[in-house]
Amino acid sequence: MTRSSRGGMPSVVKVAQQAGVSTATAARALGSYGSVSEKARQRVLAAAEALSYRPNGLARSMITGLTRTIGMVVPDIENPFFSRAVRGMADVAHEQGSQVLVLNTDEDVESELQALTVLTERRVDGLVIAPTDAADRSALEGVIKSGIPVVLLDRTVRGLAADSVGIDNRAAAREATQRLIDLGHQDIALLTGAPAELQPHLMRPGLRGVERLTGTTVGTRAAGYRDALTAAGINLRTELVSAEGFHRQDAAKAIRRLMSLSRPPTAVLALDSLLALGVLQGLRELRLRCPDDVSLIGFDDADWAVAISPPLTVVAQSVYEMGKVAGQLLLERVAGSDRAPVRCRLPVRLIERESAGRRR
Repeated sequence: MTRSSRGGMPSVVKVAQQAGVSTATAARALGSYGSVSEKARQRVLAAAEALSYRPNGLARSMITGLTRTIGMVVPDIENPFFSRAVRGMADVAHEQGSQVLVLNTDEDVESELQALTVLTERRVDGLVIAPTDAADRSALEGVIKSGIPVVLLDRTVRGLAADSVGIDNRAAAREATQRLIDLGHQDIALLTGAPAELQPHLMRPGLRGVERLTGTTVGTRAAGYRDALTAAGINLRTELVSAEGFHRQDAAKAIRRLMSLSRPPTAVLALDSLLALGVLQGLRELRLRCPDDVSLIGFDDADWAVAISPPLTVVAQSVYEMGKVAGQLLLERVAGSDRAPVRCRLPVRLIERESAGRRR
């Protein structure tokens, strides 16, 4: 490998000398910024290859103001939804020469604040986040004011001037609940996985005001569930609404409680794939069969959804595409776009399999 006269890696100065151009011209050609003639660019690139030049990322970021890193903050990296979205985001970023730093919050507000601090201090070029806290937008506003653009993934924060990508959660939950009603079910449980601060709202009679909750998708999906029951003239039983945690074991515990009621549910709508998996686990522990004893519809078409018996009926979201769109919107901002914030909503579809059947 060719090295400088001092034994180190070749510098931009050496590349410039080899190419017969100024150091400034070499820096612009190697950093892909500013104005450089095509002839000069080709000479610089040829010299860099001959010298086995490797760019200094810190120096380049000082010149261009970019670090070529994107931050992504998610509440549960073990959830297939978020891992798939991360992949979509990362693929877009890599195509543009950027790397993605992923931080997990476990739906904890303090962990989210720490993640934002870490990424801000690292001067990431932009940030995609599925926020935990809907009530306080000050932290994200601070990130935006620092010059780092933000895109919201899956969840929204009221009043925050930022692009967002997700689905019409209320309509999707309404359609899934309506399908269970069409199958003859009236005692339909809702497994939400809501964080502790939202649980009091879900215990209000008739889920009153739940649609005003932001941050997580729980509020709008619960509102869709309520809408379908109300339109069908079915009394909403608050005891059938579960908010006991977002892990698989929490859903297994919740379904055991629900099935112990004097009038247990005959159907369940689980608001993500981990919760649906927990429901199946709990039913198996109770020696109950799906859909013979309890019908089940879940959100998100996880890879395992067609491998189990019976295959799971799901509300399928374009999760990978959601991550890609979030990445594209963010990179537009990084490139200098000053358009008004956009609210992108991708389509969903109800995929009917065998876990939801007629009430027996």
